[in-house]
Amino acid sequence: MKKTTENTSLIEELVLLLTKGNAHVPFNDAVKNIPFQDLGKMQENLPYSIWQITEHIRIAQKDILDFSANKNYKELNWPAGYWPQELAPENEAEWNKCIKTINEDLNEFIQLLKSSDDIYAPFTHGNGQSLLREALLIADHTSYHTGEIVILRRLLGNWK
Repeated sequence: MKKTTENTSLIEELVLLLTKGNAHVPFNDAVKNIPFQDLGKMQENLPYSIWQITEHIRIAQKDILDFSANKNYKELNWPAGYWPQELAPENEAEWNKCIKTINEDLNEFIQLLKSSDDIYAPFTHGNGQSLLREALLIADHTSYHTGEIVILRRLLGNWK
């Protein structure tokens, strides 16, 4: 498929959706300045800590990137392969690495989008998925869980 102005505009809008949040809090704003001791705290009747949600975002996004870029993709076991067991990171370095990896993987996915000849084309190794669908999936999944992080931060009293 030939790159058109419409396709270029759509990719630009997808990049904004993936990076800026538009109608919701961007991921990087939601995880900024969380007190380390709050990352593993659980709230009554809620199943995950901030760490578990953030690590889940990292794992799921990496899985989507791998699926999108690798015709020899092997899916993870659901749900165990997508959720960490630990309530909190071992240390601040592990937390910082998680955030950094989420951003690096997102940038790699964005490069896939920008370099694609056809974001609508179904992957040969999938069952109808396309790069466009996977971009929307990352945006939807990350925004859903980013909202959960904001709610947990509010419950913990550390949100602006």
